[in-house]
Amino acid sequence: MPLYALTMLAAGIGIPVLAALNAALGVRLGSPAAAALVLFCVALAAAVIVTALTGVKAISGVPAAPKHLFLAGLLVAFYVLSITYIAPHFGVGNAVFFVLLGQLISAALIDHYGLFGARISPLGLTRATGIAVMAAGVWITQRA
Repeated sequence: MPLYALTMLAAGIGIPVLAALNAALGVRLGSPAAAALVLFCVALAAAVIVTALTGVKAISGVPAAPKHLFLAGLLVAFYVLSITYIAPHFGVGNAVFFVLLGQLISAALIDHYGLFGARISPLGLTRATGIAVMAAGVWITQRA
């Protein structure tokens, strides 16, 4: 479990770094879409390498996978395109604040209803309060 927590902490640290780097690339190139394309090419290369190192056999299951699961790719594209365009105008901190707020809300709903095969974790008063405190904390950091 500590390794999972540390991995996700690193991923969380990477989100604003990704936003800042790709936003800067978008400004330099004069096109948020071109910056997103570069990011996805680098990500594709990384995913190909990791897949090759961990076993290409997993790819054979792609045709049988439910098609709605591929919407995740559109969500990643939406996130990258929107953060790359908006961060230079709105600020990385403000953009990530709303990303985090959206993540808190959607994660609570996914867990509460067990959507997409997630482990069910009901949204009771204690969890709702904790999420509200987290959201307030993120908001406070942006007001300072």
